[in-house]
Amino acid sequence: MKTDSEPRSILVIRTSALGDVAMTVPVVCSLARQYPERRVLMLTQAPFDQLFRGCPPNVVCVIADWKGRHSGPMGLARLVRELSRKGISAVADLHNVPRSWAIGAYFRLRGIPVAMVDKGRRKRKALTRPKHKDVRPQKSYLLRYTDVMERLGMPVSQPLASPWPAAHASRPQPFPRIGIAPFARYATKTYPAELMEKVVEALAAQGYQVFLFGGGKTEREILEQWEARHAGCTSVAGKLPLVEELNLMGRLDVMVSMDSANMHLASLAGVPVVSVWGSTTPQCGFLGWGQKEDCAVCLHLPCQPCSIGGREKCPLGHFACMKSISPDAIVRQVTRILSAGA
Repeated sequence: MKTDSEPRSILVIRTSALGDVAMTVPVVCSLARQYPERRVLMLTQAPFDQLFRGCPPNVVCVIADWKGRHSGPMGLARLVRELSRKGISAVADLHNVPRSWAIGAYFRLRGIPVAMVDKGRRKRKALTRPKHKDVRPQKSYLLRYTDVMERLGMPVSQPLASPWPAAHASRPQPFPRIGIAPFARYATKTYPAELMEKVVEALAAQGYQVFLFGGGKTEREILEQWEARHAGCTSVAGKLPLVEELNLMGRLDVMVSMDSANMHLASLAGVPVVSVWGSTTPQCGFLGWGQKEDCAVCLHLPCQPCSIGGREKCPLGHFACMKSISPDAIVRQVTRILSAGA
């Protein structure tokens, strides 16, 4: 039973996907630091809870086991019962999906304030429609998340904080370390592998230490082939737990990534990212925390963006948004950042 001496708890909901959960970390970390008297219950999935290590001690992760004890309607009801015993006094829904709606509805019916992230769906459609696009930049999701906290009476001041950038302090290295994360969930967000290998080859030929990031059997096999073909390349795909990957990223000088989870992980680690954009663009609102748009590689063709989160095939069939980016353009961005930080 909750007593008056126990801290009031705010439930923060974001259970997927990895990159989206990573974007919540600076907001949750900052919220916890600015309101130490509140307990922040972060509802997410394993292993995403590892992202919150190093947050203030008033951040407590609650695991949603969607494939196990919390699967299906009965499992969701079980989760709600578990949450109802945690003294929750406010709910920040940073997901805005049916499961989070159900959780929020339970607490709202009990008089507990609930605020939900505004995904700006109407503006999304205007940005991604085939013709007559409204290309005005969408609000960053980080700001959308802080808007939720403000509506709950807990404004989060800028700049936001991350528990991870401390690893960044070990740089600079005698030989610059470059990370390359060449994959994304959707094909239209992925730079063609044969072109990215040319980027790897060019950077390795300049004497840089190149670390290759990925996951899954197919990605590991491709990266191991690149490792074997190019001296100075090391594939870490599938070899490190998430926390160790973040620590390694924190020792990089630059990360090359798609609009993907690795862009957001490197951002948490305080590393400049050369992000490569295809069916999505920075105007969609998902640029990594602390990243500069002038570090992004994006052609801004009339057909871009054609989606907010990516799609399997180019709707026009040519995939020019990615295929027309030269490997040299990416290499130049990397060397520009290295030179600026020298």
